[in-house]
Amino acid sequence: MTSLPPDYRDRVYAGWLGKCIGVRMGQPVESWTYKMIADNVGEISDFLPLPPGTIFKPDDDTAFPLVIIRALEDYGPGVTAEQMGETVLNYLADQRGTIWWGGYGVSTEHTAYLNLARGIPAPCSGSISLNGKVVAEQIGGQIFSDIWGLVAPNNPSLAAEYAARASSVTHDGEGINGGRFIAGLVSQAFSVADPVALVETGLSLIPADSEYARVAQAVLDFYRQHSEGGTSSADDWRACYHFIARNFGYDRYPGVVHIIPNAGVVVMALLYGRGELARTVQIATMAGWDTDCNAGNVGAIMGIAVGLAGIDRHLRDQMNDVLVGASVIGSRNLIHMPACADLFCRLGEQIAGATPAPARARYHFDYPGSTCGFRAQCHQGELVRLGHVAGQGLTGRGALRVAVRDLRKKGELRFFGRTYYRPTELSGNFYGASFSPQIYPGQTVTARVYIPANTTVELLAAPFVWDDNHQTSHQAVGTLLTPGQWHTLTYTIPRLENALISQVGIVVHPRSDSWTGSVLLDVLDWSGPAWFRSDFSRERAEFGAISQWTFHRGYWRLEDEAYHGSGADLSESYTGDIAWRDLTLAVDLRPLSGDYHNVNVRVQGARRSYAVGLAPGNRLVVYKNAGGYRPVAEAHCPWRHGQRYRLEVTATGPEIKATLDGRPLLRWLDQESPYFHGQVGLSVFGGCHAAYERVEVSCRADP
Repeated sequence: MTSLPPDYRDRVYAGWLGKCIGVRMGQPVESWTYKMIADNVGEISDFLPLPPGTIFKPDDDTAFPLVIIRALEDYGPGVTAEQMGETVLNYLADQRGTIWWGGYGVSTEHTAYLNLARGIPAPCSGSISLNGKVVAEQIGGQIFSDIWGLVAPNNPSLAAEYAARASSVTHDGEGINGGRFIAGLVSQAFSVADPVALVETGLSLIPADSEYARVAQAVLDFYRQHSEGGTSSADDWRACYHFIARNFGYDRYPGVVHIIPNAGVVVMALLYGRGELARTVQIATMAGWDTDCNAGNVGAIMGIAVGLAGIDRHLRDQMNDVLVGASVIGSRNLIHMPACADLFCRLGEQIAGATPAPARARYHFDYPGSTCGFRAQCHQGELVRLGHVAGQGLTGRGALRVAVRDLRKKGELRFFGRTYYRPTELSGNFYGASFSPQIYPGQTVTARVYIPANTTVELLAAPFVWDDNHQTSHQAVGTLLTPGQWHTLTYTIPRLENALISQVGIVVHPRSDSWTGSVLLDVLDWSGPAWFRSDFSRERAEFGAISQWTFHRGYWRLEDEAYHGSGADLSESYTGDIAWRDLTLAVDLRPLSGDYHNVNVRVQGARRSYAVGLAPGNRLVVYKNAGGYRPVAEAHCPWRHGQRYRLEVTATGPEIKATLDGRPLLRWLDQESPYFHGQVGLSVFGGCHAAYERVEVSCRADP
């Protein structure tokens, strides 16, 4: 058990924001040496620029924590290392996305994944006894461990224990020590801001005779010996860096990115950062080696320590709360930072046994300074600023304010959140992010907006969505806003075929010329039954699959006006919201070769779902995927290659029903740990090829 500080939520948000700032600062010079950075970039005091018109690409330092933290959500506070390993298998695509797939015996995470996939459970999957000391002691054990301190505040030993379990999935030895060290510092930073005291806390959590303790203690001793009166000049860190390079450099430790040299940089940056987040991540970046990892770790620690007030507004403005993941669950791969903080805090409350905070809207602005990734566009007027304003909204914690100048009568203001990105909109895609939309036709958008009491121009406002496939906006009829009064606006999205909704927001029109002023948004959310119909005619190839769909394994492509799937092994592709519950999935499919051609419902990842499909022996079979597919029900069903079939699957509570070409054939009740929510998908087993020509999803229950 752990107790939560009164400012827990804001501090978690600050810690995660600090982590993301550090990763963003360090990533452009990842793997550069100190000299390369000094010679080619010089002093780094700000983010290096992204390609115009793009957002920051996914990075393993943030993408993998967003996967492994789901182990707590799926299994509870008593989660084991073995269950964490299962979480990795479930949410990572097969050797694609999220982590570096550098090869067995080269990449620690890749090695462990293949061990897990072959039935070797954690912690053996990451052990020295199986993988050897060099592979097991690379840097990954520490770079993904900040999150365990976020969910266990002021309890370094508990945070370290969670980190040890998680690190043992992929690492061992010094790799686990690094996880314990970082998680402990993040946890302790909720009540201790002094970097020296934090380092001492970390040392108390790992064996004193370990190599990790040796480098951390050596850097701490160097700092103390070379600081006059406990202070140091701005350039002293460079002398410390050279000390680390001479005594703990890359030349002394084998492997691609060993943990020990980078641990030295982490401790150095904390000590010489003067208790300032920006300076700390800058030092961790300019020191070179694994810059995004080191800067991300110290950013998380210092974000907690200094809180939101200590984070540079300039850096926050550039981040705009946007974060991209790269798991196999596409609807989770675009997530703003307040939503991450909400997830971490909910899990932290569960661990602490605290009363959960009320559920929050998808977009809310309760965290000081938050923007939730919102953007604004102004046509026939000037956008002045989009930003947070404190003391507003239902909770009084804050709202989003958008200010404009001289907006004309025929102009409009739009401010919105993105619910889908094209991979081409990312600054890069080394980790293979692909997306499924977060909102669908049929759902109802709800928002609360306000204009100041001194507004003299009549304004109409309405929720809107943008269909990227058709480049078309859809919106409600405008509501006349009363100055000084909050308004609840709603809009039920019509059933749009072949749609891809990539924006949801508010559109504002003035009824007379030249409006200069502002509008506030308190919350924006959506609910209700979703509807999705696609014949794939509007989709396009996107990172190994097609728009709106991710894939776990196989060869997925658009061909002959259909979505084709084939592969030498089990091949799966997914779309939709993992929160979808009761629904009917109807698919037109043509089996082209092989004997297994399926559709999937209640997809909760690669290891949990139901499938219904054509099978050998003229059968229609229901499968349950619980770490592997097994048949659970079947019916006689003559079928042949090349013929088109309409397969309809209905999932209601624990019941699965299947109809083929209008004929009810199967009804099965899962009486053993049924799945009650999940995405939809398409799948073929090894050596099979199917063409899917149309997909329609009708959700009856709220996601």
